[in-house]
Amino acid sequence: MNKANTRNSLSISLPGLKKMLSYRRKWLRGDVLAGLTVAAYLIPQCMAYGELAGVEPVAGLWAILPPMIIYALFGSSPQLSIGPESSTAVMTAVAIAPLATARTDAYISLAALLAIFMGLVCIVGYVARLGFLADLLSKPILIGYMAGIALIMIGGQLGKIGKIEIEANDFLGQVSEFINKLELAHSPTLILALLVLIFLFAFQRRFPNLPIPLIAVLLSTAAVAIFNLDDQGVAVVGAIPAGLPHFAIPDISVTDLISLGASAVGISIVGYSDNVLTARAFANRNNYKIDANQELLALGVANLGNGLMQGFPISSSGSRTVIGDSLGSKSQLYSLVAMVAVILVLLFLRPILALFPKAALGAIVIYAATKLIEVPEFIRLYRFRRSEFILAILTTMMVLVTDILVGVGIAVSLSVIELFSRVARPHDAVLGRVPNLAGLHDIEDWEGATTIPGLLIYRYDAPLCFANAENFKERSLEAIEAELNPVEWFVLNMEANVEIDITAIDILFELREELAAKNITFAMARVKQDLYLELKRAEFLQNKQAEHIYPTLPTAIAAFEQRKF
Repeated sequence: MNKANTRNSLSISLPGLKKMLSYRRKWLRGDVLAGLTVAAYLIPQCMAYGELAGVEPVAGLWAILPPMIIYALFGSSPQLSIGPESSTAVMTAVAIAPLATARTDAYISLAALLAIFMGLVCIVGYVARLGFLADLLSKPILIGYMAGIALIMIGGQLGKIGKIEIEANDFLGQVSEFINKLELAHSPTLILALLVLIFLFAFQRRFPNLPIPLIAVLLSTAAVAIFNLDDQGVAVVGAIPAGLPHFAIPDISVTDLISLGASAVGISIVGYSDNVLTARAFANRNNYKIDANQELLALGVANLGNGLMQGFPISSSGSRTVIGDSLGSKSQLYSLVAMVAVILVLLFLRPILALFPKAALGAIVIYAATKLIEVPEFIRLYRFRRSEFILAILTTMMVLVTDILVGVGIAVSLSVIELFSRVARPHDAVLGRVPNLAGLHDIEDWEGATTIPGLLIYRYDAPLCFANAENFKERSLEAIEAELNPVEWFVLNMEANVEIDITAIDILFELREELAAKNITFAMARVKQDLYLELKRAEFLQNKQAEHIYPTLPTAIAAFEQRKF
């Protein structure tokens, strides 16, 4: 295989490796700082997710290691942080709880088996090329989704920054409960969190090139050590278990296969949706592209590897991704740096992070979350098209008040409905001549524009299909009726009608017959070759009218003026 073929192979199956092979030295500083800071954040976070999933907390750290290596090779996003996250952790616990007791060997084996199943489901999706479904995620949905995720991230940290027990699981409930219980907040914890937030907002703006979040981590840890804040009740990460995972094939039974199969599909949908939404949102923010189908493969292989290393189902983390982004991550090297840091901590450096205050973690997450709420983009959508602005707002609200996947599903449905409404009732135009302006133009747009007497050139600005066929016919006839001079020729300008279905073709038959009954000649101009062949296959052109097909509008006008019937 020559070098060119090698590069093409890498771009298809190992885009992450291709990115690494073209690494730029100027990225190194941002990637290293992002990796170290993300490591400081993910250690306590992933331990918590391990506990949430029903396995040992240290398994949450184990579950970060294989995916980081695998995604660095297979993933198409240079910034996405993959590993344990809340949604898949909760769904794992829900799926396995009826089958085994948490933290037992049987439970751990089932969790690993579920990760393998999830991996296989995603790989099948990749082979079937189902990544195209991600194309339903329009920019308003991405903007609204990230704003909703940001608010969820903030709500989830409110209890941590005040050392308050928050029982609510939804954002509005968390905010309300935090306000009502604010008087119960632990003062040293709240003060520390506020100081970290002030430090982050003040210094990151003034010194954008410094690793301010990492400095905040170090300063807050030093404050705990110097002032013995942990003795005053400030919660810290605490002791971190030692050890690394090892290869193990989980026990498989027919009962397990049946019980976990449906759960694996559900978790795969949630995990992939979260994965591709986050990856696409950051790609949109930083002007690069991701491959939605490749993300299915990357997530599938990562889960497959994780299941074989005593892990549990994983996806991507928006909070870790945004922390990396805020520190200038440019490639998956930052994830590999974070992975090495986790390994070093597990083997040698556990006492260092033991004093890291959880309130500072919460403050860093809140700070990072505020960067996800793109107010200028909401304003831009409002100015561009109100319907897209409303869609972004509704996406944010749906993400907040429903399950994230349900919220995104509702938003996608609304987006598709809005798209169909524009296709079903598109703009149309009667074309005419404008003084001192070349070409033909919409007579509604130009003062002094006039049509050619006896000739109506009509344009319908959407593909012709079942959804708009009747509307097209009605508006065509209305345009004819609105003409002051009797119409002799009706020329349909097909430049916007790049697609057509059989329902629309039947409507064309009806329109042509009705016009013929009124002694109006039906003609078409600017018919693309593919569309021409479709009309021919549908036998629309199998009569003497077939000659009234013109490649350009000027040729149609010339034919009308010469009256060649």
